[in-house]
Amino acid sequence: MRYLAPSLAVLALTLAAGSAARAEEGMWTFDNFPIARANATLGTNIDQAWLDRVRLSSVKFGGCSAGIVSGEGLVMTNNHCVASCVANLSTQAINYAETGFTPRSREEEIKCPGGTAEILTDISDVTDRMHAAGEGLSGQAFTRARDAEAIRIESEACGDDAGKRCQVVSLYRGGQFKLYTYKRYSDVRLSFAPEDRAATFGGDLDNFSFPRFAIDAAFIRLYENGAPAATPVHFAWNADRPVEGTPVFVSGSPGSTQRLLTQDQLLTIRDVVLPMDQLLASELRGRLIRFSEESEENAFIAMDPIVGLENTYKRGLGRMRALIDSIFMAGRADAEADFRARAAAGDMDGDPWADLAAVQPVQRQLYPAYSLLEARSGGGSTLYGYAETLVRAAIERSKPSDQRLPEFADSRLSGVESRLMAERPVYPSLEQVRLEWWLSKTREWLTVDDPRVRVLLGQESPEGLSARLVEGTTLADPAVRRALWEGGIAAIRASNDPLIRQALKVDDQAREVRADWEAHVEAPTARASERLAAARFAAYGDAVYPDATGTLRLTYGRIEGSDVAGQRWGAFTTFNGLWERATGAAPFDVAPKLLAAKDRIDGTTVLNMAVSSDTIGGSSGSPVVNAAGEIVGANFDSTVLSQRNAYGYDRNVNRSVIVTTGAVTTALRDVYGMGRLVAELEQ
Repeated sequence: MRYLAPSLAVLALTLAAGSAARAEEGMWTFDNFPIARANATLGTNIDQAWLDRVRLSSVKFGGCSAGIVSGEGLVMTNNHCVASCVANLSTQAINYAETGFTPRSREEEIKCPGGTAEILTDISDVTDRMHAAGEGLSGQAFTRARDAEAIRIESEACGDDAGKRCQVVSLYRGGQFKLYTYKRYSDVRLSFAPEDRAATFGGDLDNFSFPRFAIDAAFIRLYENGAPAATPVHFAWNADRPVEGTPVFVSGSPGSTQRLLTQDQLLTIRDVVLPMDQLLASELRGRLIRFSEESEENAFIAMDPIVGLENTYKRGLGRMRALIDSIFMAGRADAEADFRARAAAGDMDGDPWADLAAVQPVQRQLYPAYSLLEARSGGGSTLYGYAETLVRAAIERSKPSDQRLPEFADSRLSGVESRLMAERPVYPSLEQVRLEWWLSKTREWLTVDDPRVRVLLGQESPEGLSARLVEGTTLADPAVRRALWEGGIAAIRASNDPLIRQALKVDDQAREVRADWEAHVEAPTARASERLAAARFAAYGDAVYPDATGTLRLTYGRIEGSDVAGQRWGAFTTFNGLWERATGAAPFDVAPKLLAAKDRIDGTTVLNMAVSSDTIGGSSGSPVVNAAGEIVGANFDSTVLSQRNAYGYDRNVNRSVIVTTGAVTTALRDVYGMGRLVAELEQ
């Protein structure tokens, strides 16, 4: 492809901050996908019926994406998207991350603890109701009124149907609200996972890069009433060799972008949010690495958490580089100036930019306490999460549904209960590492003299308190959690479990921190952002797409390599390239079963490919589909330069990394003896 000077590439990327989307840019909702523009750009001929089939074949699986690939509930996603399931099903004696999970029959497929999968079945507009709910209100009254209305809407649509989930989704940062209705599967079973080394070849060194040589694919199966779910609408499997330049579409649930933020908001992320988050992630990673080096058992326990942290840290690093890039930020500023000029020429309500600027000093001040005491309370400890959920659920369930914290409304309780009661292994040694880290970092960031820290720690040290809480709790037992859940507030207050007592002790102050955040950050930000959205619609019409929100989106692009400074490579890698890259030493050691099958594998088979689609974290596992609606791969990564995609898209540098269906077929058939799955895929 043509080389584009870095300054021009950045300018192309940043124009999207305020203006209509161009070319292949945009994580589009399925009810506002630019069919005509996509067809004109790609030379395709997709229509609404095509969109409907793709939507109904796409799956949200935890924090990942996936695609249905057979009529009997078989779903393909990434191996790293089933890593927690694999870890929960493994022991040191039987470690599926090392051996792969290769059941010989459907009867041997095992349920993923707490696993759920969802298919988006309907989208309806509820903007007027949500806007009316907050009219004339401010502060926490505004956020609570909006939350209560969303809960009412969800309850009206889904009731207590455990097979459905309804979610009111904010789009365009409050400019629109849509009700998303999902078909929900709570019985999700692991059908295949390769050796972890086959999926993560190159380790952290190759992460967020290309060329790649990873079979980052796995299969789950949806079950209903104890049997494989009937899924007549699904992607057809196409394992043909991909062709460079072919148009493709990526359907998934990208997590979060910040392309519609103002410059002032981005500076808060650059100066406060990302530095704090990166420092915290870096120290936890160091603690977990040290922990993993203490024994083989610890290495087994910490493997999945370390990989997740490395992803988080490297993603944040890429975003930080974008926000300290003067050319990038100048381009964003130019785009905002253009938007402001257009808005000023219209009939704009007040000055939302000034209102958002006024929020930033407050947000900067409140973020550390909100992050540590509320958003990341417990530091990722499973046991602390159980305690906090049980305490808050008991308190909230004593109130009318529309007066509760929104996550505990009647329409959402079944999901809370399902996650709480899922049987999964808990490792006390890892729990203590996480709790000790969280307690020590909270004391460090908020200071010893902060009265909230004094309540949190009392007279104990982070080391001593974390040890006491983990050693004394019985919350790892699902029966104990069940009794506390069913016993309600009386059982919680009567409990002597140290983690329950701790969660009770700090709940009031955590709620105060949350209330301050909602009143002084969330509410004024939402009100101003709604006015910005109205101005944006007036200036650019429906050619604007919303920021990603973890909901289903469709993007498009072509299979192609890259030719810009910092990433010059072709579109494909092959198994021959894997053999050449291997050194025999970690992280470039080939998985044993894969290496043993070398002579059975056609080395020219395309393993991974690069695509110019618009994706971000959460897009992992997204089905990559051709114009015929056939699945040709699954998204599993992007490149370092693509991490600035959170703030804008540039097709010259943005590349998604895809594992091909050809590589997956080869692995199933020639490496792991999963011919029965190949036969199912090819039906």
